[in-house]
Amino acid sequence: ECQAEHSALAMALRSSSCLLAGVVEKRLAELGITIPAAAAPAANYLPYVRSGNLLYISGQIPKLEDNSLMKGKLGTNYALEEGKAAARLCGVHLVGQMKAACGGDLDKVKRVLKVEGFVNCTEDFVDHPQVINGCSDFLAEVFGKEVGAHSRFAVGCSSLPLGVSVEIGGLVELEE
Repeated sequence: ECQAEHSALAMALRSSSCLLAGVVEKRLAELGITIPAAAAPAANYLPYVRSGNLLYISGQIPKLEDNSLMKGKLGTNYALEEGKAAARLCGVHLVGQMKAACGGDLDKVKRVLKVEGFVNCTEDFVDHPQVINGCSDFLAEVFGKEVGAHSRFAVGCSSLPLGVSVEIGGLVELEE
C-alpha cells in the first residue's frame, strides 16, 4: 500500500514542474561550479532591480573567493586569457545575483537577454569581444543555449572601479 502511494506521488511529481526544479543547480554541480552568495553593493545602488519579469543586474566585478580582485589593464599588464577568466568570474557573480533574486531557484531564469561588458584596456586594444566571451560562454554553459544565449555589448574603458580588469552587468527575463 505504501509502495502504491509512493508510486502515485512519484508520477504526480514527474508530471508537475516540481521535477524540473534544480536543473540548473544539477548542471552547476556537474561542472564543479559553486555560486557564491550575491555580493552586497559597494555604494549607493541596488545589486539588482526587478520590474515585472525583468531583472536588471548591476555591474559585477571579478572578486575571488579570498575577496581579492582580478586587477589589470588589457593591452599592457593583463593577457587576453586573464581577461576571459575575469569575465567568466563576473558571470559567476551575475548568476549569484540571479539566484538571490529568484529566491535560490535558478530554474526561474527564463532567458538571459543581454550582457553589458566593460573591459579595462589601452586605447589600441581591440579584442573586447573575446574577453567578454568568458562570461557569454559561461552563461551558455550553465543555462544552455536556449536560455543562456543573449545579446550584448563589449566596450573598452580607460579605467574601471578599483582597477578591475572587467565589469559586467546584465538583463534577465524571469518565469514569474
